[in-house]
Amino acid sequence: MNIRKFFLERGYLEVFTPTLSDSLIPEPTIKNFETEFINEFMENRKLYLIPSPEIFMKRMIASGSGSLFQISQCFRNAEQLGRVHNPEFTMLEYYTMDYTEEDSIGLTHEFLKETALPEAGESVTGKPIIMSVKEAVATYSHFDLDKTQDVKALREEAEKRGHHILDEESWDDTFNRIFISDVEPNLPKERPVILTDYPEQIDCLAKKKNDFYRARWEMYINGIEVANCYKEETDKERTREYYLKEFDKLRKERENSGEVIPNIDLSFCDIDMKESSGVAIGLDRLLMAETGKNDIEDVLPFSFRKMLDV
Repeated sequence: MNIRKFFLERGYLEVFTPTLSDSLIPEPTIKNFETEFINEFMENRKLYLIPSPEIFMKRMIASGSGSLFQISQCFRNAEQLGRVHNPEFTMLEYYTMDYTEEDSIGLTHEFLKETALPEAGESVTGKPIIMSVKEAVATYSHFDLDKTQDVKALREEAEKRGHHILDEESWDDTFNRIFISDVEPNLPKERPVILTDYPEQIDCLAKKKNDFYRARWEMYINGIEVANCYKEETDKERTREYYLKEFDKLRKERENSGEVIPNIDLSFCDIDMKESSGVAIGLDRLLMAETGKNDIEDVLPFSFRKMLDV
């Protein structure tokens, strides 16, 4: 994997940002690791291991860095110690100025072809199979996503397929239930699969394409999610709305559980984020695919499961 050569030859700036942060982007689906900075001359401060370098890289973009990339260690708590999960993992994240998420598909395909290990096959380097989430749902779960944009309609489709839906379950939780059971296991494996246009209800900092969908894609290799891409949100009010909404959701979900509620910094919402597309690739999962391994432990010399002897 000659990752640095690929990006440096294209004029990207390689950056190295902190692993510890005093605030995080609120993401209710991601559990966080918390630690504490202790200093006898000042008040102790809570710090968090980053789940992604996004919070720092976007500040650099707003300051005029141009296109940039980083290979970093990232941390997500409460991860399963399973075949494709490890609480600490290696991420490649790159942002390309004035690119859309569609432009990033071609760039990412070039990246895979040029950096893959010699033994990697068509499942990694082949021309991606591109379909929208709507098309994938229609193909593998046999209903029209456009017609199930309210909770009741989606719930009915889920129950038809034998899913037990909780009374308080949100639209996006029900969608994820269907997606994980019906769509993901049936995705083609002979070539990479890129699912575009994710539902608007799955909130994130990707721009909206229309009332139903966002400018976002995810890439699967051998049926495993390996990459995620946005056309990045640049509207400050939309970013602030996201921050407040998601932090409120996160706080309500965690306040009685004892789980970490990270600090947020609303000044992030005021940065002058430039038009760009950002891609994050899990390098451990990608290495699994390139070497034909079936367990992430096979590419991690010090996995959590081995360290904890479980």
